[in-house]
Amino acid sequence: MLSLLHIENIAIIESVDIQFGGGFNVLTGETGAGKSIVIDAISAVLGERTSRELIRTGAKSALVTAVFADLPPLPWLEDNGLGPQEEELLLQREIRGDGKNLCRVNGRLVTVAQLRELGRQLLNIHGQHDGQMLLDPECHLGYLDSFGRTAPLLEEYQTAYRSMAELRRQIGALEMDEAERSRRVDTLEYQIRELERAELRPGEDEELDARKTLLRSSGKLMEAVQEARFALSGGDDSQGACDLISEAEGAVRSVARLSPQLGELSEKLSALSSAADDAAEILRDFADEFDFSPEELDRLESRLDVIYRLKKKYGPTVADMLDYLEKSKGELEQIQDADDTIQRLERELEKAKKVARKRGEALTEARRKAADSLQRRVQEELRQLDMPKVQFVTEFAPGPGQDSMDDTGMDQVQFLMSANLGEALKPIQKVASGGELARIMLALKNVLAEDDGVGSLVFDEVDTGVSGRAAQKVAEKMADVARRKQVLCVTHLPQIAAMADVHFMVEKGEEAGRTYTRVGWLERQGRVEELARLIGGAAVTDVLRKSAAELLEQAEAYHKK
Repeated sequence: MLSLLHIENIAIIESVDIQFGGGFNVLTGETGAGKSIVIDAISAVLGERTSRELIRTGAKSALVTAVFADLPPLPWLEDNGLGPQEEELLLQREIRGDGKNLCRVNGRLVTVAQLRELGRQLLNIHGQHDGQMLLDPECHLGYLDSFGRTAPLLEEYQTAYRSMAELRRQIGALEMDEAERSRRVDTLEYQIRELERAELRPGEDEELDARKTLLRSSGKLMEAVQEARFALSGGDDSQGACDLISEAEGAVRSVARLSPQLGELSEKLSALSSAADDAAEILRDFADEFDFSPEELDRLESRLDVIYRLKKKYGPTVADMLDYLEKSKGELEQIQDADDTIQRLERELEKAKKVARKRGEALTEARRKAADSLQRRVQEELRQLDMPKVQFVTEFAPGPGQDSMDDTGMDQVQFLMSANLGEALKPIQKVASGGELARIMLALKNVLAEDDGVGSLVFDEVDTGVSGRAAQKVAEKMADVARRKQVLCVTHLPQIAAMADVHFMVEKGEEAGRTYTRVGWLERQGRVEELARLIGGAAVTDVLRKSAAELLEQAEAYHKK
């Protein structure tokens, strides 16, 4: 359960610590006091989407810390390298002004995605938008699959369905009319002939570019080579560096035995002389082997021009063009063999259809069994919520895709209801009032949450549109849920607030020109005052206090049942 929540610099909350208890926890307060901000903070520390706009004006960052205790085993912790599970679990999320988030679990850094994955195993939040989801038939199949735990069957079906869809795609790509096929064959044959006629070699363009650069600079190149040769080898009337170094080496060698230092110098000059001779030889060979002719340059540039024109059609490099050639050959072969390939793929498609249909039928059967159980469970819940005449039915229709199959299965599902005796079943979105919708949502969420392993539930004003006797039934239902799970509820209804095991009041005040939100735990007399305000508004009278005290007594009596 969530035992402690620390909120720092979230919206109008500067700093608040809330110690939740087990069972039924309720937060009440005036509209705008900050009750939903508490829920936003819980969402944030559980890794749900949030915004830096949540940071309190003037603060550089916001921080939410949550402590969970009395938890069932959580293999996720060791699976994600967070070590063995401890008695308490500490979650933290810092939201910075630059949009970055810093998330920790038991002091160790995690990603927002990891925090969200863990958070969904700890606590479920149900808000007013859930009612809108209930009105959307597109969401009904998800509710049914969640209740029926059909995920393994759905995954098996989707694997088969995607294989079938891929075969259909391949067949569609091969099926074309004769005129289109003939045009494509002509195009491919022309492109293949053009590329093969060019006789391209991998890396040829780089080699030719390098040779062209060399040939275009031949005059400057040979001038430099000859100058270097003269400097090393000399001419008819002068010595070059090779001869001079050799003479120096001979002179030093003649006296090297007289001084160790001159001996070392003699060895260095000998090495230098050999290196100079090698360099002179390389220059001589280069000059002798270098062959330049304007005709070669012309041939080179013509060849590069051919390659350039082909690059504009088939790719930026010779390697890309050769790859294009191989792909074109493969496509041509595939088209020429298309009839045989299509027949083969169609045989495979028939087999894939049978597998997908078999798995889809197994999924449908599991869904129908789950629907029968869901209908009974929801109707029982609704009877307890003062809707004794309600009928709740899951309607099945064939899937909308080809062969009644799409990625979700072979079914379209929507929830139908009749709230009153004698009324025909109709889609929920067409007949449910606000109060009925709130109770249906509560019933559905209660049924779905019974075996999901999550120990804490948060209800954020899901009682909208409920009043009177229905409100009392909703309060009793939440109290019943709180006997096996921790429940946190934001409410404006005195019947629900009276049923709480722990009651917090959220109030807003001003100090030094700033707005602050405070969250306080209410003792019995404080609860009486708050319930009286919820019953009658701002003017709390003794009569209202008496009614509030009676509500508390009725709630206490219900808890003792």
